[in-house]
Amino acid sequence: MLTRIVQSTTNLFPLWSVLTAVLALAWPDSFSWLGKESIPWGLGIIMLGMGLTLTWNDFLRVFRTPIPILVGVCLQFIVMPGLGWSIGRLLELPAELAAGLILVSCCPGGTASNVVVYLARANVALSVAMTAFSTILAVVATPYLTAALAGTMVPVDALGLLKTTFTVVILPVTAGALINQFFRKQAERVSVVFPLVSVIFIILIVGFIMAVQREKILEHWQVILSSVLLLHGGGFLLGYCLPRLLGFDELVRRTISVE
Repeated sequence: MLTRIVQSTTNLFPLWSVLTAVLALAWPDSFSWLGKESIPWGLGIIMLGMGLTLTWNDFLRVFRTPIPILVGVCLQFIVMPGLGWSIGRLLELPAELAAGLILVSCCPGGTASNVVVYLARANVALSVAMTAFSTILAVVATPYLTAALAGTMVPVDALGLLKTTFTVVILPVTAGALINQFFRKQAERVSVVFPLVSVIFIILIVGFIMAVQREKILEHWQVILSSVLLLHGGGFLLGYCLPRLLGFDELVRRTISVE
């Protein structure tokens, strides 16, 4: 019964996200209390929950076949920056919005992608591996691509980026996988409710960001919404179709699309 309730609630994740965004814009105080410093902790708890569903065999299978990781990361740093630049030109975005869109498109896959892959029942181990690899590569790729496409160099704290990746992604996932490896029964009991916990933390983070950026969002909402929808829609579509042309299976295609 509990499993069915949790699954039904988590499957409505897109609905909760939209409702959260609307509420945060209409009533910022409902989410502004969260505080920026709470975000890494929330993401770390989410990643711990995902680690509880993994075993070492899951990661061994991924690293025995590294081609999906390499293909996914290459597509990420080719497809998304190309889309960001093209959409900025197509919609004739103001310079600062176009630069922001390009910067977003040049960033690596983050913990949110791992959450969505987890909820979509795709290949979580592949998603985490892609996130770690793309984040390390982003130390060079993000500023270089942004400079080339937006005309400005974005400073990147390489050590801080690696530290954040380790503490927010790799360390919690590894801890969760260790718990699952050596305390399987206890992990299975706890992991039943973690999808719901993940959804709660993600919508709180979404609400906080929407609340603190309310004025800017409301001022430019039409062009922001259009460009973001085109960027993500194009990324999902190309991220799914291109791996399909390369012969990857459904779970890998779905994972690369989300990532």
